[in-house]
Amino acid sequence: MLTKVKSISSRRFSGGCLCGAVRFEAVGVPGKPHTCSCKMCQRHTGALTAAWVEFPKVAVTWTGPAGAPATYRSSDASSRAFCPRCGSSIGAIDDAPTTALLVGAFDSTGRRELMPVAHSYRAGRPRWWCVETKDG
Repeated sequence: MLTKVKSISSRRFSGGCLCGAVRFEAVGVPGKPHTCSCKMCQRHTGALTAAWVEFPKVAVTWTGPAGAPATYRSSDASSRAFCPRCGSSIGAIDDAPTTALLVGAFDSTGRRELMPVAHSYRAGRPRWWCVETKDG
């Protein structure tokens, strides 16, 4: 029995900000799908938990009329990315050759490849906040 397998290059993900000025296309397999409750993620998103996936920088193309998002240098290793027009959080552009994108910014958030499998900084969330992932 032959099984059809998608090639890595055929996996395309698109998304963008609230107003549509910053749009992206990411190609390949999303890496490190996880949620995070650190204070930096909370302040960046305004949410108690952020959901992230990573792509190599070369796999992400900024396709909207605004081009690449605006950035704010948030740490020694990374800058947070957001739309300069509407302020929507898009992700983080790391000094390492990585672009981390917030799952909520994707057009199709229900795709299985975007599902978090781990949670970072559990202690950063209020006790009443329950986050479900594969790792419990």
